[in-house]
Amino acid sequence: MVIKVIGMGCENCDKLYENVMEAVRETGSDAVVEKVGDLMEIVKLGVMAAPSLMIDGKLVIAGRTAKTSEIVRLLKK
Repeated sequence: MVIKVIGMGCENCDKLYENVMEAVRETGSDAVVEKVGDLMEIVKLGVMAAPSLMIDGKLVIAGRTAKTSEIVRLLKK
């Protein structure tokens, strides 16, 4: 599983990344978590809002910070 946290350098982006890492630890997932902050990479992904979250190439959270519990539910699907 590849998880991409979209956006860097803002408080909400950093919080989303922290919540993703906590959810990965909590579930024992072997997910690879990447921060994507380069504007060209973000455009290539087709994401228009930060922070956002993609799991295996699918946009699952757009333009907001998700709670750890919400991310855990997404990882268990």
